[in-house]
Amino acid sequence: MSQDKQAVLYGLGAVALWSTVATAFKVALAWMSPLELMWLAAFVSWALMGALVIKQGNMPTALCSGWKTAAWAGLMNPVAYYLVLFAAYDRLPGQEAMALNYTWALAMAFLAVPLLGQRLTRIDIVAGFVAYSGVWVIATRGSVFNVSFADPLGVVLALASTLLWALYWLLNARDKRQPLVGQWQNFSVGLPVLTVLLLLGPGVQWHGWPAFGAGVYVGLFEMGVAFILWQLAVHQVSRTAKVSNLIFLSPPVSLFLLYLVVGEPILPSTLVGLVLILLGLGLQQAQKSS
Repeated sequence: MSQDKQAVLYGLGAVALWSTVATAFKVALAWMSPLELMWLAAFVSWALMGALVIKQGNMPTALCSGWKTAAWAGLMNPVAYYLVLFAAYDRLPGQEAMALNYTWALAMAFLAVPLLGQRLTRIDIVAGFVAYSGVWVIATRGSVFNVSFADPLGVVLALASTLLWALYWLLNARDKRQPLVGQWQNFSVGLPVLTVLLLLGPGVQWHGWPAFGAGVYVGLFEMGVAFILWQLAVHQVSRTAKVSNLIFLSPPVSLFLLYLVVGEPILPSTLVGLVLILLGLGLQQAQKSS
């Protein structure tokens, strides 16, 4: 099998797992608070990545270098990003939080202007206008000329998560650490912070095996296995666009699973807004691959 075919299979595996996480978030948050879910998922992911770092023989390197970067990166991811994201999912229907979160790639393009000195093209501006008009449709639930939001704070949190995620990857553009080592170090910094927040907040509580299983699933697949598969795909493929466009498969599958498992009715405004967001992202991706 060629490297590109392997990369596509890895990419499809990551996208398949990411398609389930909106549902997993909503299921888990039905039992526990965002902070409790965050701690459990982060612990599971930290343990998984630590085991893989040891298996690869990279633990001596992980323990001896890279901690200056991890000191701030770990506070952004997992702490700030996932706490804000889970808080958004706790307040909004999963379909809305998921769709709004998909604008992070566009947020990255706009933030790269002041942070990296890059220039916006006309296509970037058009793509941003199209995608963020979709955000407006979702945020107003179709009442685009009536400036009233069903949950303004939830919308702000969802959009803030996209800014945090985009900012995290832009600041990591010059990160020389091996990706898996860097992620493990980031979680090694973030987990103690989350532990303190958990003990000062809701504390350690048992919500039953279904809640525990949902939290483990989030940590194992959304933060762990999916990240590893995506890294393998990006590193093996000859041209990034061959796998980056696979991400467009995730939103429709996510919507279907939210309807099937959680029972969320799919709002027409979500469908229209999601189409606009994906159209904007498609314009941006087509520009990069041309």
